[in-house]
Amino acid sequence: MTVPELWAGIDAGKSHHHCVVLDADGKRRLSRRVANDETALLELIANVAELAGDDATTWAIDLNSGGAALLLALLVNHDQRLLYIPGRTVYHAAASYRGDGKTDAKDAAIIADQARMRRDLQPLRPGDDISVDLRILTARRTDLICDRTRTINRLRTQLLEYFPALERAFDYSASKAALTLLTGYQTPEALRRIGHSRLETWLRNRKVRNAAAVAATAIEAAAAQHTTLPGQRLAADMVIRLAKAVIALNEEIAEIDTLIESRFRQHRHAEIILSLPGFGPLLGAEFLASTGGDMTPFGTANRLAGVAGLAPAPHDSGRISGNLRRPRRYDRRLLRAFYLSALASIRWCAASKAYYDRKRAEGKRHTQAVIALARRRLNVLWAMLRNNTQYHAQPAPLTA
Repeated sequence: MTVPELWAGIDAGKSHHHCVVLDADGKRRLSRRVANDETALLELIANVAELAGDDATTWAIDLNSGGAALLLALLVNHDQRLLYIPGRTVYHAAASYRGDGKTDAKDAAIIADQARMRRDLQPLRPGDDISVDLRILTARRTDLICDRTRTINRLRTQLLEYFPALERAFDYSASKAALTLLTGYQTPEALRRIGHSRLETWLRNRKVRNAAAVAATAIEAAAAQHTTLPGQRLAADMVIRLAKAVIALNEEIAEIDTLIESRFRQHRHAEIILSLPGFGPLLGAEFLASTGGDMTPFGTANRLAGVAGLAPAPHDSGRISGNLRRPRRYDRRLLRAFYLSALASIRWCAASKAYYDRKRAEGKRHTQAVIALARRRLNVLWAMLRNNTQYHAQPAPLTA
C-alpha cells in the first residue's frame, strides 16, 4: 500500500534533535531522538525516505542556523522540501494541544502537525556562500559593537567615581585621542604634573590628531579637581585596562568592516544595491545577510516588507476599524538596514528628500516619515533586483 505524504517535524538542539513524522491523518509514523552527527542524520533522512516511498516528505524545523546548520545542509543536498517554523510560533501553537507537559518529542510533533495543516509557511532556503559569510561577519560585528558600548560605559562609570571632570571632557565613543590619553594619564595629579606642553608632545609622539586641543582639555579638567578620592589608584588602573580594551575593539571592528566590504563587493547584487542612495557596503551586507541574497522565497515585495516590519498590520476590533500597527514579529536587522539607508538617503538623494518632506507636510512625525520612505525604497530595491538594473535618479519626486 502506498504511504501518503509525510510531514517530518524537527525539534532542533545543540547535541541532539528529535524527529517526529506524521502522515496525512496526523498519525505518528516515527519518533526518534538523533545525534547532531552526519552519520546519524543521514540515517534518519534515509529512514524517512524509505517510510515515504514514492511520495514526498515535507520537513519542518524551528531553527534556521546554529545547531541545525548540519541538518539543514544535508536536507538541502538531498533535495528535501524544508519549511521554517519560528520557535515563537511553536510556543504559541503548543497552547492549543492537549496537556501542559513539554518534551522534545511533543515539540517535534507540534512542528510536524503545524506544517501539515498550515499553508502560510515559507520554504527555507540556505543563502549563497557570500550571504552566509556576510551573516557570520555582520553578526560578529554586532557583537563587537555591543562589547565596545559596554566597555565604554564601564570606562565612563569608573572615571566618574574619581575624576568626573575628565569623564565629561571627552566623547570616548568617538575620540581615539581621548582613549590614547587614558592609557598614559588618568588622574588629576598626573596630568598637572606633566603639564600642557609635555602632554602635547606625548600625544603627538603617539600620532594623536589635535594633540594641542586634547592636551588643553585634559589639563583644564585636571585644574578643576584637587581632591584625591578613595580607591583612585586602583580605579586608574582599571581605566587603563578599559581604554586599551576599547582601542583593541576599535581595531578589530575596523578589520571586520574591511572584510565585510571585500566580501560584499563579490556578491552578484553588490553593484545594484550600492547604486541605491543610502546603501553602503555595511548596510548592503546586512540586507544580504538577512535575506540570503535571494528574493525568490519572499515571493513579493509586500512579503519582504512584512518580514522587515515595514508593512503595517491591521488592529481592528468590533466597530473600531482602520487601525494599523507595526507587526510584532519581524526581522529587526532587516528593518534597521532599510531605516538607516532611508535616513541617509534624505541627505544625499533629492527624490528621497522630496518624498520625506511630503510625508512631513502630511502631518507625519519624523520617524513615521522615515519608515514610509523605507517602505517605498524597499519596493524600488525589489524592482531593481528583479530586473537586474541599477538605480537611476528620476527628475520627478517619488510617489506613494
